[in-house]
Amino acid sequence: MPKVSLKLDIAGRSYPISVLDSEKDRVLRAVSSLNEAIESLKKQYSVNDLQDLMAMASLQLMMKADQRYSSDLALVDQKLYDLEKEISSI
Repeated sequence: MPKVSLKLDIAGRSYPISVLDSEKDRVLRAVSSLNEAIESLKKQYSVNDLQDLMAMASLQLMMKADQRYSSDLALVDQKLYDLEKEISSI
């Protein structure tokens, strides 16, 4: 799978990375989400320390990801339960 080189701008700092071409859009969306979270926290809490903002934004985004994962897992669990009931009734 081909790799692409990207220059990511996170909170005003540049980070050159190489990613698989198939992951490029996902990485760019993640950077966008991170920058949005940092700007939101900066305005909301009047914090300017980059390390604090990165830590707070990372925590916020991980909590959202964990919540989505838990919701998806519950949905899969329910569907498996429904399939098991359907199979056992045959």
